Amino acid sequence: MPYWMEQRQRGLLALAFMVLAIAVALPQLAIAAQSYGCSGNPCGVNAVCQEAAGGRPVCSCPPGYSGNPLTHCNRGECLDNVDCRGDLQCKDNRCVNPCVGACGIGSNCDARNHVAVCSCPAGYNGDPYHACHLNDPEEQCHPSPCGVNTKCEIINGVPTCSCHHGFLGNPLSGCRHECEHDGDCSSRDMCSNFKCVPSCGQCGSGASCKTVANHRAVCECPKGYIGSAYTECRPECYGDVDCPSGRPACFYGICKNTCEGACGVGADCNLRGLTPVCSCPRDMTGDPFVRCRPFTKEDLCDPNPCGTNTICVPGHDNTGRERPVCNCLPGHTGNPLTHCTRGECLSNNECPDHRACINYQCIDPCIGKCATGASCEPKAHLAVCRCPPGQSGDALVSCRQTRTFPVAKYH
Repeated sequence: MPYWMEQRQRGLLALAFMVLAIAVALPQLAIAAQSYGCSGNPCGVNAVCQEAAGGRPVCSCPPGYSGNPLTHCNRGECLDNVDCRGDLQCKDNRCVNPCVGACGIGSNCDARNHVAVCSCPAGYNGDPYHACHLNDPEEQCHPSPCGVNTKCEIINGVPTCSCHHGFLGNPLSGCRHECEHDGDCSSRDMCSNFKCVPSCGQCGSGASCKTVANHRAVCECPKGYIGSAYTECRPECYGDVDCPSGRPACFYGICKNTCEGACGVGADCNLRGLTPVCSCPRDMTGDPFVRCRPFTKEDLCDPNPCGTNTICVPGHDNTGRERPVCNCLPGHTGNPLTHCTRGECLSNNECPDHRACINYQCIDPCIGKCATGASCEPKAHLAVCRCPPGQSGDALVSCRQTRTFPVAKYH
């Protein structure tokens, strides 16, 4: 074993013996400390130690402190009221609200100078330190402070006087009848049972009051009604069976022709039973409930009879009759009666160099351009035709085999 390892083991063994010796000695030290009473301060932080009979130490927290005197005593929030705000009270070393549990039922409490001041709310009386009860405001009307023909009511805690219905005057001194004769009433009222009532109440059932003259109503029956305006006005009809053929419908007691005002300008109206049916004449168009007008070419395309992405223009058919003509929008292809789709291109600029924009599609420009047997190279959106080597001719028309003729040599 190396020397340093041997020394380390010896050190660890010595440390173990030392810990064991301390553990054995602790109880003896505690017994020795108890035998010395308050010497050595056996109590907690901020605690006070006093020796009882036999020298036994007794720990306690000093005044203004609380906690466990064997471990730690904490200083209280206050020692006296002066340590608290004016609306708080020092109790058990804490600043508390003095109003808690101080006042009686239904009373108010106001904390002033560390003391609870109790009082009854407005409209209440009693002992605020025991209970407050609500005043009975109705007692202020018994006996009534008002005059004759009046009533007394408590409003916002105050006795208020008013005249009985149909009486006028000063409610504090007394009230009188609203009227004794018509002259006591306004020009449109009359005196009835000592009360001013509307004169138009003289009109009969269903009648209208046209005007009032000398406190008397001038009554009349509404238009289309019959009967007496001062007894009863009854309608011209109660049902359609009461109306003549020229005005077959009964509306609110009046016979009417339902076509009147039902259709637009220039429209025809026909009754289907009692229901008005509006329509424009055969040579006109428009909204029959608003206005009918003569046909124009533009009406052929309104509403648009064509498909989507199309344009409609007025035209003619093979017989010369006017009809709408549908065309696809520029750059679109398809069936204009149903739907047109935008093409792949509108010009050569939208295609690759080896393609050409034909019928809005990018296609090979060589298709069908060169003669049979000729070669074609697409370039700059065009077809470049050439006859193969050994052939000649117009590559757009025909290529043929080149013929060679012998050449005479002269010496």
